[in-house]
Formats: sequence, C-alpha cells, structure tokens
Amino acid sequence: MRHNSSAFLKMTFAGVLAVSLATAVASPALAKPAAPAAQEAPKGPPKLIVAIAVDQYSADLFAQYRARYTGGLARLLKGAVFPSGFQSHAATETCPGHSTLLTGAHPARTGIIANTWVDFTAPRANKYVYCAEDEKAGGDKMVVSAAHLKVPTLGEWMKKQWSDSRNVAVSVKDRAAVMMSGHDPDGAYWLDGQAFTSYTGKPLPVAIASANERLKALFAKGAGAMAVPAWCAPRDRAVQAGALTVGTGRFTLGEADKTRKLADQFRASPRADAVTLEIAAGLVKELKLGKGGAPDVLSVSLSANDYIGHGYGTEGLEMCIQQFELDRKLGTFFAALDASGVDYAVMLTADHGGIDLPERLREQGLPEAQRAEVDLSGTTLGKVIAGELGLANAKPVLSDGLGGDYWISPDLTAEQRAQVQAKLVEKLKAHPQVEAVFTRDQIAATPYPLGHPQDWSEIQKARASYDPQRSGDIYAPLRRAVVSVPTPKAGSITVTTHGSIWDYDRRVPMLFWRKGVTGMEQPQPVETVDIAPTLAALIGLKVPEGTFDGRCLDIDGGPADSCGK
Repeated sequence: MRHNSSAFLKMTFAGVLAVSLATAVASPALAKPAAPAAQEAPKGPPKLIVAIAVDQYSADLFAQYRARYTGGLARLLKGAVFPSGFQSHAATETCPGHSTLLTGAHPARTGIIANTWVDFTAPRANKYVYCAEDEKAGGDKMVVSAAHLKVPTLGEWMKKQWSDSRNVAVSVKDRAAVMMSGHDPDGAYWLDGQAFTSYTGKPLPVAIASANERLKALFAKGAGAMAVPAWCAPRDRAVQAGALTVGTGRFTLGEADKTRKLADQFRASPRADAVTLEIAAGLVKELKLGKGGAPDVLSVSLSANDYIGHGYGTEGLEMCIQQFELDRKLGTFFAALDASGVDYAVMLTADHGGIDLPERLREQGLPEAQRAEVDLSGTTLGKVIAGELGLANAKPVLSDGLGGDYWISPDLTAEQRAQVQAKLVEKLKAHPQVEAVFTRDQIAATPYPLGHPQDWSEIQKARASYDPQRSGDIYAPLRRAVVSVPTPKAGSITVTTHGSIWDYDRRVPMLFWRKGVTGMEQPQPVETVDIAPTLAALIGLKVPEGTFDGRCLDIDGGPADSCGK
C-alpha cells in the first residue's frame, strides 16, 4: 500500500479543503493558477492517468463556453481536442455513458443499458434494478456493486498486467465511481447523503475523512450566494417551469432554501465539484499515485454539471456560474498535480449531453420543444391495454419513465404477450410524441453498427444499447426536443433531462493533455469507446484482440504517433 495517513497530511488536506469550500461560496475571480512552465515532453509512458468525466457536459456546452475558459479547461484546449465525440448509443444516461469511458465497449457489451431497468425475476417486490447495485445481495435494500458490469475497465486490465498498479475513483455519484473503476478497485468513493463513503467494510482514506469533517461543518453553517462573473449577467433571467422558477439562482446553501434538501442544494452546485477535486488531489498525495513502479489510474467524475442541468436547465445563469467554477477548480486541481511532480496525462469527456428546459427553448427559437405526456408511462399504457384485453394482470407493462424501453410481463401466456405487444406497438406508433417504435426482435436482427456515429440510424443507436438479458421488449424513442420530464410540481428538483437518441444528448467533447505533447484539434467524429484503447496505447497496456469496440486515437499533433503505429 502506497499511502501516508500522517496527522500532518490530515491537517494540510483539511486546510486546503476549507479554503476551497470558502472561496467557492462568494469569492469573485481569484488569482488564476500559474500556468505550467514550458518543458520538454517526458520520455516514456505517463505514470498516472487522470480520467475525468464531467457529467452532462455536452458538445454544445463546450462550444458555447470554450472561449471563456482561462483555467483548467484552457490548459486542456492546448492538448488534443476532439469536439465531436459521441456517446453513440441510444441510452444516453449516466450509468451507460460512464460504462463506455474506460471499458472501450458500447452498452450492448457492458450490459449497462440504462440507469435503471426492469427485471420481473428480481428476488424482491420492486422489479426495478439499479445499474450499480447487486439486488441479489441486498434484497429490498440497495447494495452498491459493479455486479452488472460485464466487461473489465482500463484499471482492471492495468492490474492484470502490473500487479502493483492502482485503480482509484471518486465522484458524488456512486454509479459514476463504480462504472469507471469496475470490479474490486483499490478505492472507489462517492457521496451518500452528506458524507463520502465506499464499499461496505472498506476503510476511508484520510482525504475522505477530512472532506467529511469539512462537509459536516459546511452543512451546519450554510453558505451565501456565489459570485456571478460579469459575462454571465445576460443569462440572469427568470423562467417559469410549472411550479418552479429557474434562471436566477446563485447557489445559496442552507435551511433558508425550503425548496430543496441540503444534500440536494450541495449536489446541484459548483461546491460539489470543488470538494470532489479536492478529494482527488488528496488521494494522489496520500496514496502516492503515479509514484510507484507501474502506471496508476485515477477516475474523477464531476456530477455538479448534471445536477445543475437537471435542476435549472443548461442555458441559464446557474449553468454559466457552473462553467466558470468548473474551469477554475480544474485549474486548481491541475496545479496540485503539477506540484506533486507526477508525470500525468489527462483525459476529459462526458457521459452524455443534455437539452435545456422546454419553456426556455420555446422562447429561444425552438417552438416545438415540449414536455412528454404522462400517458406514455408503461404503467398507464399497461393499465389501458389490460382493460382492453380483459387481462387479470393489472400491470402487464412497465417502463422506466416516458418513452424508451418497455417491458412486458413474463407472467402472461405467450398468446397474451403477443396481444399486449401488438397493442403496445399500435398505441406508441399512434402517439404524436413518439419518433419510432422497434421490437426487441427488430433490434436484435440489426447488424452491430459500424462507421461514423453521427450517421447511425435510430435502430442502429438502439442496437448499440441492446442487451438481450436486460433490454425491453419494445423501444420507443421520443421526438426531437420532447423532454421526458412532466411539468414540474412544487418540491420537484428536475426541470429537464437527457437520455434521448438525438445528438444534443450524444455529442460530447473528448480532450487529452500531457505536458509537452504537441496539441491539435480534430473536428471529425470519434466515439467515447475510443478513449480506453487510446489510453491503453499511451501506457503500453496489452489487451486481447477484440477487447475494445473503439480504436486508438493518435493524440500527438506532431509527427509522433501515440498509438505506436
């Protein structure tokens, strides 16, 4: 074990975290982290891979704000920039997206088809299965696990080649940390309520314990409004979304905000990313990542972008503040890595994109934007169909939301199942908000998609997400700009979402950086499944032929070829 749990480290980390939390509250622009001095590219493979996922960081957001970046993201813009990366599958959600990043495999192979799916055979009353749980171990109580991930991650392959390689992950979301680290990592940490935790029985490093102490104090004290960069001022405009008003938020934290619980206030604010990055820096130091004989991988998933996108939309003041703070905190994180003396390489991308709330979209040139109708839920459709067919089973159909996958109960006879499927297809095809309807047989018969992902048809996107053991019996994607969130009611924390087949959810940036490597920009489409083979080549990792769905990308803009060709 390469770690240091001294009291000095604990005090140092606590002090750094205290400064981070305090300055994230109301400080105007701080002094920018010093840019790294120009140096020659290091020889040989990097000793530490830092894989960063910015949740719900669409290519649209990247394009919109890239000219404003002056901190950590500005540094990455000097590396290899792929502005048109694709989460090419249909199920553009957090768990499937994260499952592609360090496995190099589409959800059809990772088995992670959605955040949640239906399993009528699950050994409990609730037939909904969470992507990052082991329902067989926990029964009705959720046990966080990578049991459903069917392929190894980069970190797992690294440990097979180098026994002393370290595989560590941290995120506010358990599913993000689990999907990026995989099975039996050296450390995986996520936020549970108001404190970071890990797998049951796993000890918490000092970096985590110190962060939890500071978070406890933060939740008790609260925090005031965050500063608004001058260039964000034009976005400061209230928009009404049902019972909620968004567009003017400044991320106060405390009991005074009666609309959201404290933990929800924290997650849906830049403070969540600040703490995650402070923990990541603390783990590098405490565990001495990148200082051993073999390369290590640290996965960092930043969740605030997603919670803010869901809670306030992608085009308001809240997201503008978030982009400013994200860039700034990444700059501080990279400065800490520079100070460590570790030879590291960075990859930054996203698990999926996102779209703004329909009410603001309609004001800004997209009149067809709308909210999905609640009659698209599987429960509602199933109840109607059961009545029409005279079925005793009142829930012959289940779905995880409005549109997407629909599962038909296996408790029906074969004849009844065929009748229910025919009725379900008929009703979905007739619905004005549904783009297409595919049966599982149609999807399974579709060849595995190849070629540029922006050219894939709807059924090819569905094929890349299809797992015969977990996918629904019917897949029905919604039309463009139909958001699968009903009109928000009082107490709701979601005004918009993602998960569609459309490119606003599929396109994400892919950025690679290493000190001294010649930068470049390649606008042609690539895929997130290309990330794992690219990083594998960078560190000299050997894996069996056919391990990856993607290909190695040459991320050196000069004559050198990082793929070793």
